[in-house]
This record gives sequence, C-alpha cells and structure tokens, in this order.
Amino acid sequence: MDAFSDVLRVIRLSGGVFLEAEFTAPWCISGQLSTNDCKPFLAPPRHVIASHFVAAGTMQLRVEGGSTVDLRAGEFVLLPHNDVHTFGSNLEMEPVAAREVIQAPQGDGLFRIRHGGGGAGTQLLCGYLGADVSFGPLLSGLPSLLKLDVRATASGAWIESAFRFGASEIAAGRLGSTTVIAKISELLFVEAVSQYVANLPEERRGWLAGLRDPQIGRALAVLHSRPMEAWTAEALAIEVGMSRSVFADRFTSLVGQPPMQYLTLWRMHVAAQYLREGRGSVAQIGFSIGYESEAAFSRAFKRQFGASPSAWRKQA
Repeated sequence: MDAFSDVLRVIRLSGGVFLEAEFTAPWCISGQLSTNDCKPFLAPPRHVIASHFVAAGTMQLRVEGGSTVDLRAGEFVLLPHNDVHTFGSNLEMEPVAAREVIQAPQGDGLFRIRHGGGGAGTQLLCGYLGADVSFGPLLSGLPSLLKLDVRATASGAWIESAFRFGASEIAAGRLGSTTVIAKISELLFVEAVSQYVANLPEERRGWLAGLRDPQIGRALAVLHSRPMEAWTAEALAIEVGMSRSVFADRFTSLVGQPPMQYLTLWRMHVAAQYLREGRGSVAQIGFSIGYESEAAFSRAFKRQFGASPSAWRKQA
C-alpha cells in the first residue's frame, strides 16, 4: 500500500453533505465550517476540510487573503485548512454571513439556503471531510484551496450523478445515504490531491513532493509498511539504493524533517489508530510499532498528542 493510502486509513477520513443551497444573482456569502456543523451526520471530528460542489450555475470563491477562483457547474472545491472564505456571484458586494440565511431542516435531512436577488441561479451542495487525527505533513503540503473538475475525471459522469443522488437521499432522510456521500467525498479528495501532486513544480518541497520522488517515495512506503522495524537512516538508504548522506539530505529537504523523526511521527499515528480500535494493551501496541519499553512509548505518544496513550484512548 502506498504512503498516501496509509495516511488516509490512519486519519480515518469521512465526508458528507450538510447543506443544499440555491442562490440567485446578485449574491455574496461569507462563512467558515465548524465541527458542530457535522454533528447531525457524524461525531465532531478533530480536523475539518470544507467542500462545495457546484451542481448548477457559476460562482466565484475567495479564501481570506487569497485570489479569486471562478467555479462552474460540475466543479468541486476543497478548503484543506477550513479557512474563512467568501463565495458568490459578485465578491465586491458586502457579504452576508452564512449563518444568517441558513434554514434548519424539518427533522432529519439537509440544512438549506434560499437567497439572492432573483437573477441567474446557482445551486450548491456544501459539505465537509472530517478526520479523527490531522496528519501534519499531508495538510501542511496542501494549498488553501483545491479545485477539481469532476466531469473531467475518468468516472466523472458516474461520480456527479452519484453525488447528486446521495445528497437527495440525505435530504429525504433515507437510511444509508450518508455512507454513499462519505465514500464519494473521500474519492473526490483523493482525486483532487492526486491531480495537485501531479502538477507540482519540480522545485516544490513538502511531504507530497516526497511522495512523487522515486527514491524518497519508496522510503516513505517502506516506513509505512514496516514501522515496527529498527530502522536507521543508513538502513533506509541501502533499501532505496542511495548513500546515507545523500539520502538523509534529500529526505529532510523534501519531507521537511529527518527520516528517524518522520518514523516516530508515523509510529505515533499508527499507535493512535490501534488505540482507537482497541487493539491490545498500551504495552502491546507500543511493542507492535517498535518500542520495547511501555514507558518510552508513552513518553513519545504524549509528546505528539499531548496526552498519555491511556487518556487518549478514553477520549477517542
């Protein structure tokens, strides 16, 4: 399994749609997703990524401090850092706070917005991706905004129709509909990140750039698949066919931290997954990821997550 898939498995990404909106020009909305917005559909996640799918019409979107992006029907936009953003037919207008125009659902189903000046229409499905644990190297490598043309993907027509169907099923309160949307949202996130990585400039640095590098990407895959081994930088360098010094320099330059420091970070995320799933005692989990001492494992875990393994398990 590749490192990106490993990370998605460990952070346990889940998605959904919570709001269906119909706007008519001119209109302009500002907002930021909160973990409470996800409550009707899943337990509040520790990290939230906001999303918008343009089902019909067009709009503009701008993250606070960023440039304006044009969006049209069939395009899906993700805000990996859940920044405050403004979207509308005309961003020069004074924005209305999203919470001022949201209508609560009758029973189960989607929140709704009906707003605007009566002109050209735009339909949005607003949602989220939530993670139990945020994986810093992935998130820090993503921009404030990712745009994906769903219709241009290999399965675009199917994905778009399934996404619309799932949202309509949620609106109707039908059983299992949230699972459909969650899986499609995850798929769209993977596709958006994959396209972003494929178009990264050669000089770009970060964990995602490391994935793209043949030898560093191989080293990341090895660490992810065998975190329990007593790795050294020299052993990893041999594994990927490089000298120790060149490997350590390139790994640190691309990923942003030395190989052994990254290994510790990954081990802690794997441990968090095992704790959440109840896979054995604290000592057994520590041993399974390469720690011979429960005390050493507990110290490393607390440095990473701010709580002991036992306390973190109770919270999770």
